[in-house]
Amino acid sequence: MLWILGMVLVRGVGALTPAVFTQVTQGTGGGLLNAIEGTVAIAVGTLILAVPFGIAAGIYVSEYRWTHWARVIRFLSDVLVGVPSIVLGYFGYITMVEWLGWHFSIAAASITLAVLCLPYICRTTEMALREVPSELREAGYALGAGPARVTFSLSMRYALPGVVTGVLLALAISVGETAPLLYTAGWSSYLWNGHLVRSPIGYLTYVIWAFINEPFASANALAYAAALLTTAFVLVVSLASRLLLLRRK
Repeated sequence: MLWILGMVLVRGVGALTPAVFTQVTQGTGGGLLNAIEGTVAIAVGTLILAVPFGIAAGIYVSEYRWTHWARVIRFLSDVLVGVPSIVLGYFGYITMVEWLGWHFSIAAASITLAVLCLPYICRTTEMALREVPSELREAGYALGAGPARVTFSLSMRYALPGVVTGVLLALAISVGETAPLLYTAGWSSYLWNGHLVRSPIGYLTYVIWAFINEPFASANALAYAAALLTTAFVLVVSLASRLLLLRRK
């Protein structure tokens, strides 16, 4: 791990120039502005779709854990975690890119990554809520609060660091994925035009995957710069999630 991080740091820092942040990709050179913008846009779209449904599913599975549907949701989450991301990308390609006619787009990419992130948010929310002391719930009921108020005003407030940790992990996953985006987002050397469908978009992991094998020093430099930016972001998100867990304890 240290060797990988060291190599990415040394070669990535040497490749970072002002042009990386101010210019779009031009052939095998230029900058990464379009890829940075696209990565942020896809990540935000993924969280907008995945967080509400993931947290809602986690709350249901935790609060109604003995019901039939809670067991079904838990089982489907476990199955979904084990599905390779490239399979989800292929599913997104068949259904959204081809069947619905969206072509490569941020909508297809965000929905596919949201499906990938849903089980992580669901299970972390469930585990965080299960660690809420029973005395806290009993105190809420004793004061006359209903089940909904106890869940959202007491339990969720106590479990918030764990829930946010799951969201941050989902964010790290969405930023670091490549295979699903190859099938759904495509690639674009231009800035995002704001269209949700029929508009391919750039992202950092594509630069790493495609440019590292190019026989041009400029392309290799962009690949190392993209690797450094992606690794740094995922590392910061991972450390933030760890700090939240430590704060909770």
